[in-house]
Amino acid sequence: MAAASSSSSSGGAWMPGPLCLVENRGRRLSVCPEALALLAGVRQPVAVVAVVGLYRTGKSYLMNRLAGKRRGFSLGSTVQSQTKGIWIWCLPYPDRPGQTLVLLDTEGLGDVEKGDTQNDTWIFALAVLLSSTLVYNSMGTIDQNAMDQLHYVTELTERIKAKAASGGSGGSGEGGLEDTAEYVRFFPTFIWALRDFTLQLELNGRTITEDEYLENALKLKKGDAPDVRLFNFPRECIRFFFPIRKCFIFDRPTSGKNLHRLEEMTESELDPEFVEQASQFCRYVYWTSKEKTIPGGHVVTGHLLAKLVETYVETIQSGKVPCMESAVLALAEIENTAAVGEAASCYVGLMENKLKLPTETVPELLEIHAECEKEAVRTFMARAFKDDKRHFQAKLMKSLEDKKEEYCRKNERESSKRCQSVLASLAGELEEKVRMGTYSRPSGHKRFVEDLKKIEDRYRQESKKGVMAEVALQQFLKGKESIGRTILQSDEALTEKEKETAEAQAQLEAAWREQEVQRQRQAELEQKLQDQQRSYEMNMRQLEEKVARERDQLLEEQKMMLESKLEEQQAMLKGGFEKEAGRLREEIQHLQRENENMQKPSWISSLVGGLADAASLFIPGFAGRALGVVSNLFRRL
Repeated sequence: MAAASSSSSSGGAWMPGPLCLVENRGRRLSVCPEALALLAGVRQPVAVVAVVGLYRTGKSYLMNRLAGKRRGFSLGSTVQSQTKGIWIWCLPYPDRPGQTLVLLDTEGLGDVEKGDTQNDTWIFALAVLLSSTLVYNSMGTIDQNAMDQLHYVTELTERIKAKAASGGSGGSGEGGLEDTAEYVRFFPTFIWALRDFTLQLELNGRTITEDEYLENALKLKKGDAPDVRLFNFPRECIRFFFPIRKCFIFDRPTSGKNLHRLEEMTESELDPEFVEQASQFCRYVYWTSKEKTIPGGHVVTGHLLAKLVETYVETIQSGKVPCMESAVLALAEIENTAAVGEAASCYVGLMENKLKLPTETVPELLEIHAECEKEAVRTFMARAFKDDKRHFQAKLMKSLEDKKEEYCRKNERESSKRCQSVLASLAGELEEKVRMGTYSRPSGHKRFVEDLKKIEDRYRQESKKGVMAEVALQQFLKGKESIGRTILQSDEALTEKEKETAEAQAQLEAAWREQEVQRQRQAELEQKLQDQQRSYEMNMRQLEEKVARERDQLLEEQKMMLESKLEEQQAMLKGGFEKEAGRLREEIQHLQRENENMQKPSWISSLVGGLADAASLFIPGFAGRALGVVSNLFRRL
């Protein structure tokens, strides 16, 4: 199915219809360039809803309902070879301006006609890795057969690594569940959609909710026999990998003879109960689906999601196991480099708009620089993530320092041109008199000095000369010294003694002017050093604020995991599963220790303190000036 895109100035790239994002050709997965380019064009945060499940279970119909369309994802795509893989549809998020809803429809799992189904697990794993809400669609009830069909969940630790330093690709059985906390940071919310459900929702004579039905189906059996372990393992995986779970049941949408024309049927032609159930499902997904994030709370845009798709598919095709932490670090390298470039461009754009050259003083330029630099650093902070060693922030500091110096040099050049133009205009008459020999007469030296003083006085009255005013004047007067000496020596009205005195006076004035220029240069150097100090303090403040925000986000993640594990532990204790409860107790204690460490002042100081070391690598002599700032920060913390 081909579809053109229509772009929005707000950063969305909406699709009139779905496109194939990941194509499945037997044993090979490949990314489709057209869909990837459209996804990469989405600069807004994305909420990603993926649907997985067995073929011929009506997955695509649910996704079309979420898209608000009767047609879109092909309802027969699970048996059409040209639509294998993962299909994507980017749409404006309902009632959430500034966000994009990304729908991912996956090919049907377990299709016996495919022969080799090893890619099914990879399709399932990609749906888990890319989504913020995962919908598992199945037919009928949640029985042992349904659990057996969901064996893809039990293989997640074999198909996905959470941390690069984990030393392996996970495992199966109980060993594969030793550290579910790291997976939970990445994994989506889980919704089980049960289609054509015909049972009464009752348990022990009382009516129960869909969620209670799901939780009852996920109860574990006691014992350590092989058949008990086999029964428990998929249930443990769902419980531990997906602490946030929801269940929806659906009646049959219409009679069997009409199912083939479901796309054409209006809501009034469908079973009213099914229509209401589908509406409740959509409302829940719209209301609860969160922006896709990566650990630390960094929000994923369509651009970043496209990079993740590329990274994961390339890893799978290379024969390796996708590692979530490695993918995030690779993404951070790319994104932080882009963040430096974007921030530098922001700085240049602001400087070109605000800076009018030449400025009268260096502090005037530095003040404008400080405003533009602050906004540029804010731009960098908004995009950068996991810059743990602060190398990218230091690179930005060096880049902005270099650009500031270039603007200073440009300011001097513009000022010099202005000053030379003024002096050339004022000195025209004097130079004409020199050529005419007007000063080569008795008392000519006195008139020459008087005319030169008039030029200096009129020059000083001129405005908008800029920072090179004194330097240009000193150079101009220095250029007239040899002419003045010649006129002085030829002046017959002066005695030798008077000539010596006049020569000494001229040299004294020249030395004084040179000292004034040197004092100005020294003052400018001190102003620039003070500006570097201000720049570092501003960078530290923004970094400290960013780290504090990230800590709050991380603590929120930890809180969610703690609550889910405490709830799970209580359920295990209540069911008499002491071993499982003990393992959860260790994970809970580990999370609590992490929370305590993160709330210590030293946690923030250890993360921001590296900026001084990183900056000293890029900006010579920076470490000493930064030391006082870091010390003050530590005292404040």
